[in-house]
Amino acid sequence: MTTTAEVLKAKDYKSDLRPVWCPGCGDYGVLNGVQQAFASLQVSLYNTVCVSGIGCSSRLPYFMKTYGFHSLHGRSLPVATGLKLANPELEVVVFGGDGDLFSIGGGHFPHVARKNTDLTCIMMDNHIYGLTKGQVSPTSNTGMVTATTPYGAPDPASVNPLAYALIYGATFVAQAFSGSPKQLADIITQAIKHKGFSYVNVISPCLTFNKQDTFDFYKDAMAELPADHDKGNLVAALDKAFNPPTGKVYSGVFFQTQRPTLLDGLKKISEKAKADKNRDLNQFVDEFAL
Repeated sequence: MTTTAEVLKAKDYKSDLRPVWCPGCGDYGVLNGVQQAFASLQVSLYNTVCVSGIGCSSRLPYFMKTYGFHSLHGRSLPVATGLKLANPELEVVVFGGDGDLFSIGGGHFPHVARKNTDLTCIMMDNHIYGLTKGQVSPTSNTGMVTATTPYGAPDPASVNPLAYALIYGATFVAQAFSGSPKQLADIITQAIKHKGFSYVNVISPCLTFNKQDTFDFYKDAMAELPADHDKGNLVAALDKAFNPPTGKVYSGVFFQTQRPTLLDGLKKISEKAKADKNRDLNQFVDEFAL
């Protein structure tokens, strides 16, 4: 949270760099939602790091006045984990797209989730690669026609990011639409406040390369989770992730629970090691210093 008496507004989180996304890109809505959420929480400009990999959505840290780290393709989560371990007081928020986080970065996601690393991960899901000009991504629909799949994508099924996050142990899982700014900002706010690994899947259409999953489609398709949905029930969350009503896409908080974070576990190990009277830690360190 901010360490000054000044009340920060959403505009105070904007950097001097102008976003370079295509006109109408859904990522503009995500950027606005993040700035609104930061202002709502009075997130510190100097104690916050926005981390990304590679891709259109991964440019987002440039447009924030907080600290930023534009890392390697698919490596945003391990970089963010290192930052959090080095300085647990930091607020670390990760941004990426479906290609960056679930293709080349797909091997990192399960372990960050299962360890309940205290990060917020916001994925802009446009069901396509945008920066490299429109190839199919892990969340693209079967049969999608692109420049590299002119006869349709052969993959039998796309990755379900919500189910993926739920199964691997994320303790906060939600979905929002970049075209619904108030709900998006509210969900991002909840995700940042949550202690543990928070995952927000944001439907963020690509107007340039994806002509199937459009804003017009999602304006009609988005439906809020039922009021009686039990977000503390993992099985219920998985059912909603796999089985939305025909032609609909659910938004809202699918799942939220509390369990020890990675930092909590490491702190316990450190305390046990310090209390071990039978081990000379200095001697142990000296053995590996030779």
